Amino acid sequence: MLRKIDNTKMGSSDLGWLKSKFHFSFAEYYNPSNLNFGALRVINDDLVEPGKGFDTHPHRDMEIISYVIEGELTHGDSMGNKRTLSRGHVQYMSAGTGVFHSEHNLGEETLRFLQIWIIPDKKGYEPNYGDYEFNWNDRKNKWLNIVSSKEGNAPIKVNQDTNIFVIELDKNKEIEFKVGEGRQAYLVQIEGISDINNIILNMRDGLEIIEEDIIIKAIETSHILVIEMNKQ
Repeated sequence: MLRKIDNTKMGSSDLGWLKSKFHFSFAEYYNPSNLNFGALRVINDDLVEPGKGFDTHPHRDMEIISYVIEGELTHGDSMGNKRTLSRGHVQYMSAGTGVFHSEHNLGEETLRFLQIWIIPDKKGYEPNYGDYEFNWNDRKNKWLNIVSSKEGNAPIKVNQDTNIFVIELDKNKEIEFKVGEGRQAYLVQIEGISDINNIILNMRDGLEIIEEDIIIKAIETSHILVIEMNKQ
C-alpha cells in the first residue's frame, strides 16, 4: 500500500525566523488522524534564518535525529556536547530519562534540516548523543544506511527497530527499495522530483509505504530519505 502526502496539504508554521512543514501533528498543527506512522512520531522540514534557532529546551524518552540539507546546524546539550554539522551530516540524541539541548544556525546561509523523532522501544534509557559526518558520495546512486537499531550495521544506532537510508539519485536513473511483509516505511522527497510506482513526488512530499516494494525513477536528480521500520 502506498499513500502520497502532498507537502502543500501538510501542517505548516511561519514564525519569520523559522518556516516549517509538519509531516505529523506538531506544535500548533494538530490532526488526531495524523499523529504518527508506526514508531515514527515527527518529521519537521525546517528552514532557520542565520543567527536564529531553538534555545535550550528539554526532551525525554524520544530518539531524535537531525539530518542537515543546507547550511550549518550547531547543537549543544546538557551532556556537554557542542558540534556544528553541514550538508549530509547527521546528529542523533537519545533523550532517555531527560536532557536539555539547543539547535542554532550560526552560519551565514539559511539552514534547512529534517528533524525526526522516533518513539523508543521502552522508556528510561540513559541519555546519549552522537553525530556522523557522512561522505556525500557514499549516497550517490546507492542507498546509504545512516541509522539502524542496536542490532544493525549503521554507524548511528537507535533504541527501536528502525533503519534510515538516504540516496542522491541522478536524473533518469532508477533504484529499488524493498519493504517486505511485516514492514513499513516513510519516504521524504527532500530535493528533486521522482516517479515512485507511478506516483509523482515533488520536493518536500512524503510517501507512506506498507509491505510493498518500490521502484524510484528520478525525473530530476532526487535527494531522498527513507525511514523503514516494523509494521505497527
